[in-house]
Amino acid sequence: MSQQTTIRKLAELVNTPVEKLLEQLAEAGMSFSGPDQVVTSMEKVKLLGFLKRSHGKSDAAADEAAPKKITLNRRKVQEVTVAAGRSKTTVNVEVRQKRTYTKPTDAESVSTNWQNEADPERAEILRKLEESRQRNLDEQQRLAQEDAKRAEELERRRQEEAAARAEAEAARAQADAEAAALAAGAVAVDGDETARPAKPATQGHHVPKMVVRKDPPRTDDRNNAAAAAKHKTRGSHAMVAGVEDDDNTSRFAGQLHLSAADRARRGASRGKPKPPRRHEQSRGGGGAHGFERPTAPIVREVAIGETITVADLAQKLALKGGDVVKALFKMGVMATITQSIDHDTAALITEELGHKAVRADANDVENELLAHSEEQQGDKVARPPVVTIMGHVDHGKTSLLDYIRRTKIASGEAGGITQHIGAYHVETPKGVISFLDTPGHAAFTAMRARGAKLTDIVVLVVAADDGVMPQTREAIQHAKAAKVPLIVAVNKIDKSDADPLRVKNELLAEEVVAEDFGGDTQMVEISAKTGQGVDNLLDAISIQAELLELKAVEDGRASGVVIESSLDKGRGPVATVLVQQGTLKKGDYLVCGIQYGRVRALFDETGSQPPSAGPSIPVQVLGLSGVPEAGDDFVVVADERLAKDVAQQRDTKRRESRLVQSAGSRMEDIMAQLGKGEGQLSLNLIVKADVQGSVEALRHSLTALSNESIRINIIHSGVGGITESDANSAVTSKATMIGFNVRADASARRIIEANGVDLRYFSIIYDVIDQVKQVASGLLGVEIREEIIGIAEVRDVFRSSKFGAVAGCMVVEGTVKRNKPIRVLRASTVVFEGELESLRRFKENVDEVRNGTECGIGVKAYNDVQPGDQIECFERIEVQRTL
Repeated sequence: MSQQTTIRKLAELVNTPVEKLLEQLAEAGMSFSGPDQVVTSMEKVKLLGFLKRSHGKSDAAADEAAPKKITLNRRKVQEVTVAAGRSKTTVNVEVRQKRTYTKPTDAESVSTNWQNEADPERAEILRKLEESRQRNLDEQQRLAQEDAKRAEELERRRQEEAAARAEAEAARAQADAEAAALAAGAVAVDGDETARPAKPATQGHHVPKMVVRKDPPRTDDRNNAAAAAKHKTRGSHAMVAGVEDDDNTSRFAGQLHLSAADRARRGASRGKPKPPRRHEQSRGGGGAHGFERPTAPIVREVAIGETITVADLAQKLALKGGDVVKALFKMGVMATITQSIDHDTAALITEELGHKAVRADANDVENELLAHSEEQQGDKVARPPVVTIMGHVDHGKTSLLDYIRRTKIASGEAGGITQHIGAYHVETPKGVISFLDTPGHAAFTAMRARGAKLTDIVVLVVAADDGVMPQTREAIQHAKAAKVPLIVAVNKIDKSDADPLRVKNELLAEEVVAEDFGGDTQMVEISAKTGQGVDNLLDAISIQAELLELKAVEDGRASGVVIESSLDKGRGPVATVLVQQGTLKKGDYLVCGIQYGRVRALFDETGSQPPSAGPSIPVQVLGLSGVPEAGDDFVVVADERLAKDVAQQRDTKRRESRLVQSAGSRMEDIMAQLGKGEGQLSLNLIVKADVQGSVEALRHSLTALSNESIRINIIHSGVGGITESDANSAVTSKATMIGFNVRADASARRIIEANGVDLRYFSIIYDVIDQVKQVASGLLGVEIREEIIGIAEVRDVFRSSKFGAVAGCMVVEGTVKRNKPIRVLRASTVVFEGELESLRRFKENVDEVRNGTECGIGVKAYNDVQPGDQIECFERIEVQRTL
């Protein structure tokens, strides 16, 4: 690209001041506002012409000054190999070309034309060329005339067809009118009188001839050439064919002689022109080309859903798949033609390629479900509050619920800690209250967050002897994120070391201010063991529920949230749901995430089967097609078809999203990961648990143990017992199997025993994490570490004929041992590494010399020890690597 010339540069080139050049440009009719504007070549030529005219010179002078002759020389050297017997000779060949171009004057051009005319051979060639050109022109004119005639003929035929159709319509209308008049007249006469005039009409030859002459279809000449050929082949007998067959009139029951309208209709159908031949259109130029090059780029509106494959996107853009892949690579996205990309990436690629992206609305079934659920609207009535119990582990959450429910749940939990979300509704003297008991262990963060979202009120249990702990702070954050009112229950106040004031002061740091300190948070001191203060807590819950004015629609289709789910061997998929609107009944069809089904049975927390469940009531549902994920919404629909369609569409979307996450890696991510996996070990695990929430907690806790040395890879996780398929997966991937509150069946145990698969059963999540840490540490192996055990400082060096240089040293740190390796340090820099040859004290060989003791040290294979050096004694130890 050439550099643009500004006014300032042009002034420097022509050695003229910038102001003067601007004045000359203005006089020439070109106005510039500053010296940094660009001057084009046309403006330069215009300025040059203005300056020449201003100095009295004409443009012709420039033409005269231009060179009349141009000579071009060309030199080319090549090597040619010549075979002379057995030897070959290389010869340099030089080719020189010289061409001279002369600009002819007017007189020379005239003389050249005269010479050309004088040359007979050239004149003959020119004459033949002129004749050929003339013949081509004549041929083109003739073809054009034929095309024009053909077009006129087609136009004339179309006009005749239109006229014939108009005449046929008029004749049909006239015949209909005559028939109507005849029908009206036939009412006034007898049947015998009406039959007499009809009979002579079918006899005699003169009547049909007159009818044929007056027949309008005879004038319908849609294709003259075809009509003429038709009449020639059939002859004049075609005119009187009906007359010759008058003897058979009785057989045709009067249908031989047709009315004017029928004759016109049949004549029109017989006289339809044949479609014009295709080669005539192509010769005449009347038809369009098969392909016409677009005059402008075509901009398409491309409908893109949540995900789309690269091949489908290329098809919608009318491009090759390779072009779209190339554009993706330029944007830094590495994807093949069969992989899926998300909507944002596809929209960017579409805009980059010059088209317009439009979001495709594929939520037809979801919209139908939304409209279906909005149809049921009724009167809202008061509903029980949903209260979630949260807090740190072992602070007494489940024990508090035990006292309220008068049951014992904590004793049945493994390790005495809660590892599931427990859902209960309790009829207290203050009314019905639904409780959700969440785990307090650090691994169950997702369960606590889910419980905070479902609830109306959060009761935070804090032990008076333990204070605010990490999971206590996390529960406060979940409650604030869900914007749910908080009630603090200070538990274990019956203990001797209980300090409720300490708990209140520690909660101040978390911005939870008690009512005693002027805040808005209720704090109740209770004892879950003795029942002290529990009634006050229930009163606080009732007051908070009244302030919230909790209401819901009771009559109508139910909707709510899945609290927990599991796979029971005898009952199949079991989901614990919390009804939020409407009433859930046995036999209802419901959609639950990507699962659907019909409610076969409802169970409450006591194991009984209620006929229905209203708002804020948790129940267990049987009859789903699979195990739903905890936290999924469920909606009751009218029929199974809609439920199945919604579940399948959600499953498809989830699968496409999962494919998008695993595909289409960016180049930056791949470059960042290069080299990371070279020395990284991998531990494959298969996790099976009894409920979905435990699976989530285990996956999150175990994958968090990964680091740059080892990666914890969860091959498969699921709900239910360990099956044969799980065992085969463990054999194939060489994985360790973990069963959390589940066991392997007989077929799975056979495969596990035959292949030596490592299977471990657990019931407490602490033990799972500790065991996985041990297994991972065994994979990491041992690490060799060096530990300095002693340092000796060289005071003087003695020469010995037997040992060479012997260093007289003072041990200044630790212990120097004879059988350990040493290093010689000079100015804190290692100059030699080896081992001791001798270690003596007062001419006696010793095994070690302690701190503050003098000794003589002989370094093996090193005689360059100098006073002031340090001899460092160290040992190598093996340390087990851990996570």
